[in-house]
Amino acid sequence: MRPKLGILLTVCAAVLAINLDTTIVNVALPSISRELDAGTRALQWVVDGYNLAFAGLVLAMGSVSDRFGRRPALIGGLVGFAVASVAGALVTTPVALVAARGAMGFFAALIFPTTLSIISNTFRERRERAAALGVWGAVVGIGVAAGPVTGGVLLEHFYWGSVFWALVPLALLAALAAFFLVPESRDPEVPALDLPGIGLSIAMLGLLTWTIIEAPEYGWSSAATVGGFAVVALLLVAFVARERRTPHPMLDVSLFRDRRFSAASGSVTITFFALFGFIFLITQYFQFIRGYGTLSTGARILPVATSIAVASVVGALLAPRIGTKVVVTTGLVLFGLSFVWISTVTVDASYARVIVPQMVLMGLGMGLISTPATESILLVLPPARAGVGSAVNDATRELGGTLGVAVVGSIFSSVYAANLADGDFAKLPGGALAQAQDSVGAAQSMAGSAPDLVSAMQDAFMAGLHTSSLVVGVLCLVGAVVAVVALPGRVTPADAEVDPQRVATGSTPVALTLR
Repeated sequence: MRPKLGILLTVCAAVLAINLDTTIVNVALPSISRELDAGTRALQWVVDGYNLAFAGLVLAMGSVSDRFGRRPALIGGLVGFAVASVAGALVTTPVALVAARGAMGFFAALIFPTTLSIISNTFRERRERAAALGVWGAVVGIGVAAGPVTGGVLLEHFYWGSVFWALVPLALLAALAAFFLVPESRDPEVPALDLPGIGLSIAMLGLLTWTIIEAPEYGWSSAATVGGFAVVALLLVAFVARERRTPHPMLDVSLFRDRRFSAASGSVTITFFALFGFIFLITQYFQFIRGYGTLSTGARILPVATSIAVASVVGALLAPRIGTKVVVTTGLVLFGLSFVWISTVTVDASYARVIVPQMVLMGLGMGLISTPATESILLVLPPARAGVGSAVNDATRELGGTLGVAVVGSIFSSVYAANLADGDFAKLPGGALAQAQDSVGAAQSMAGSAPDLVSAMQDAFMAGLHTSSLVVGVLCLVGAVVAVVALPGRVTPADAEVDPQRVATGSTPVALTLR
């Protein structure tokens, strides 16, 4: 096996493991809801416990891998990820599962930035690097979108914890391959960690996620919700002030003055916001509303995985030829239109004639966005600082995914609960309505075979799905307008020219000629 191919396959195996984990749990949510007595908000935390730790720590871990070595960071992260996955498979309460998911996210944050760093340092020529990033992007997309498929296969034969057991051998095999195949690389000039910056960013993201997820319970206009958002705003101001003042920031906020960097980061954030929110709800739609089993649910999400994989490779090939602006904007338009279309879906919509085309449109859009936007981010920094650039890219993905589950799930919960209160569930005795509002699974159990209750539960669910999808669709279309204005055009071969002075000062190093 050629050395470069072996390195690429190794980092792709690592990426596959941690991206499977971002969504493999989704198809198990109904089972977790029943077995661990978890409501909708608890399920949001099961998903976001992983995403939040990942998003909050990936910037710091990018610096750690740059400073102490990408190879040991990759190997240590994979082994730790395997151990945390075992813990997740053995827990018996929602709180313990959220904690285990947080540990998985911690080690995923250590792994993910090393993969792009290794690619950037291994593949130096732009077209070769673009091809490698296309494969990497396809694997990322496959991992995210195929998670429910893999989970469905496992849950057809085993208990819900099997979705975590399955990740253990893959992570350990990737660690073994990394030990033998991946060369060492590091940036000896990376300064010490910005601990205050890390603390502020984690506090800000954690409180923001908590405020959004718990808003349906406390009320969107309650003191807890409004106060939470106010404190988040203050933490954001403090974080930016800290990063601008310190000589060695965790996140160089001046990078966002470069439109290649900021617009591409925003596009990636919107993409994963939409995708994670969609998968959180669609797996429940298939199981609770359509009555499909876990395997059938997972298989029905395959069109997304396939179209993402195809479009990721196509996007990587097109971007150097026709420009990042055209490719990413097209992707955002397709993505947005798919969600607007989903906002009209009915309970008994044809899977082949309606749902499959919606998923294909969504997958094509995501594939066209992800890889070109990722390359735009990486072009801003030289290979020696690739860990920082890739960590920002990873952070935008996970931040988007975290907020996607939180926001989409909370909009859904608010609309679902309000609609349920207006129907036949309001006539049930005791606290039945509150229990049904907290958990779709509980509402389904209460409804049983009573036609009026089943209809009320389905109508409430679809109202939440429609509203959430429309909000996401509009967000993607607004993102497309911003991309037209902010993203660069086609990059000429001058993209390889580097200003030594700018590299030495740590500022944007790559001199690109844009058309």
